[in-house]
Amino acid sequence: MKYRLTFLAVACLFTIAGYVAYRTAVAAADVRSSASASLETIVGEEPAATTVAPNVPPPLTRHHATKVILDLEVKEHVKTLADGVTYTYWTFGDDAPGKFIRVREGDLVETHFSNHPDNMFSHNVDFHAAAGPEGGGDASFVAPGHTTTFSWRAMNPGLYLYHCVAAPAGLHIANGMYGLLLVEPKEGLPKVDKEFFVVQGEFYTHGAYGERGQQAFSMEKALKEQPEYVVFNGHVGALMGENALRIKTGQSLRIYLGNPGPSLVSSFHIVGAIFNNVYGEGGSTINQHNVQTTVVPVGGAAMVEMVTDVPGSYTLVDHAMFRAFNKGAMGQLQVEGTPRTELFSGRQSEQTYNPGTHLQRVAATTEVAPAPFASAGGTSEHGKQVYSTICVACHQPDGNGVANTFPPLAKSDFLMRDKDRAVRVLLQGLSGQVTVNGHTFNNVMPKLPLTDEDIAGALSYVRANFGNAGSGVSLADVARVRAQLNRGQSQPAMPAGGT
Repeated sequence: MKYRLTFLAVACLFTIAGYVAYRTAVAAADVRSSASASLETIVGEEPAATTVAPNVPPPLTRHHATKVILDLEVKEHVKTLADGVTYTYWTFGDDAPGKFIRVREGDLVETHFSNHPDNMFSHNVDFHAAAGPEGGGDASFVAPGHTTTFSWRAMNPGLYLYHCVAAPAGLHIANGMYGLLLVEPKEGLPKVDKEFFVVQGEFYTHGAYGERGQQAFSMEKALKEQPEYVVFNGHVGALMGENALRIKTGQSLRIYLGNPGPSLVSSFHIVGAIFNNVYGEGGSTINQHNVQTTVVPVGGAAMVEMVTDVPGSYTLVDHAMFRAFNKGAMGQLQVEGTPRTELFSGRQSEQTYNPGTHLQRVAATTEVAPAPFASAGGTSEHGKQVYSTICVACHQPDGNGVANTFPPLAKSDFLMRDKDRAVRVLLQGLSGQVTVNGHTFNNVMPKLPLTDEDIAGALSYVRANFGNAGSGVSLADVARVRAQLNRGQSQPAMPAGGT
């Protein structure tokens, strides 16, 4: 009996091992047959469907594979990174990110890769969608003033990055050499009303965030993975204000997300919205529903779908919040439509709260962050940039604030009555009760890390907009008030009950 059981056990092991080997062979055959089946006959040729950020080409409607002619040109040129800040970008085309490219599964992509003759460095392109050495990096590596051509088959549907991989690859990516390419499945993606693409990238500058003038790349900060800027679509404010993404209530939206890094993982979130569907890691299959925040890995992508039924302004952020508020990773989605109070009421009432207890208050000490805009200026454009990146979260894009919480700057009697007091508020912060346009507010505005140029610019911008018609604030005005504060000659910025 003992030997019989041993024989049966061994036989079972051989049977299991044989089954595993069989399934492995079948799986390998499935992979090979799937790859072989993708080699459709190429019918005709056409230019690649491309668009500049944040727009996306319309879905492809053809039912056959074709030769797609893709022209890419590398440029090394100076562009604006933030208000008053310039940087020498290296770009595929005119800007970072490069264009969104849309092809169909099975297409043959004939790539003409050109390095502008005025450039100083050799470059190449790595298509994450291309199955070949370095994604085309070897085939495309070319010196300034030359063009190289190579072809590859779009075998696998999904959303893919493309970027420069010339050594040191991190430097080329950090200078803006990246874009997104969608290999649309043969059967297409589910239809949506609107599509946009957003790419998060990092810039490592010698100067601090907002330090004006031409900035150079800092290898020291890059090696420490400490970028001064983390931005959407290549620039601070690229998706803010007039550049915000726009849809209507009830419309379905798909956002194609990319993260070339070169160092930081993105935690993409839209404040007040939920992603109904997520295609994780840029794959072609929905793998999650009802997601609040999705991770986009370095060198990866994702697709999110949603429908917004409540109108208003929604904020796009990397939920690593200091990147959003202090490094530029912020955008806006403006949703237009009829209010849906059955879904979201807004503030309905407010009462005095008195629990009958008292808390021990301990003064907190915090390290002052670097000034976001160190410059000699204070122009209206600079002030607009300061407002749209720092002030807008509380005072809103239209300057009307939030009822009972943050006072309005629009047609503000408090702001316009005393210019020096407005300067003191931005220099010192604000606390206690205040009356603005006949309404009482009792909140705290912390002291912000603003330079004299930031304060002059922001106040000049606000005093000339949002229904206000006041004189500008000069650097001399700010310097005079700052000197008074240093000598202890000013009154508190906001006495209790002050107006």
